[in-house]
Amino acid sequence: MKKLTILSVVFFFAISISSFAQDAATAAPVKKDGPVATFDKTVNDFGDIEQGIPKEAEFTLTNNGNEPLLISYAKASCGCTNLKYSQDPILPKKSTVISATYNAAAPGNFIKTITIQTNADENKVILQIKGNVIPKEQPAPEKTQ
Repeated sequence: MKKLTILSVVFFFAISISSFAQDAATAAPVKKDGPVATFDKTVNDFGDIEQGIPKEAEFTLTNNGNEPLLISYAKASCGCTNLKYSQDPILPKKSTVISATYNAAAPGNFIKTITIQTNADENKVILQIKGNVIPKEQPAPEKTQ
């Protein structure tokens, strides 16, 4: 019985070691060359803003790599947010600005997202704008006599 237990432990240990070795061999290599996308911020908080007055947020995207960076996809989560960005390649150590303008039409708190995909990484980056739209004061109705 002792031999069976020892053999079981040795077998389990051998299987564990071989599984770990395979994982290490198939792991993706660390990327050393290519574009590297770095944002100055990922959240822009407008705070309180007045209803009906659009607000613009700017996100600076810098290429900290050694090859040109391309924005392949950029989309806002709703039609209330307009995006502007250059589709030109961003050269190494250079930057570009992504502008997101929120129309502030509806009163209340909001959180909107902007999804960005570049050739630097297969993962998308989520930028966020948020704030609170203060309703416009309604003019007092005129009194009739």
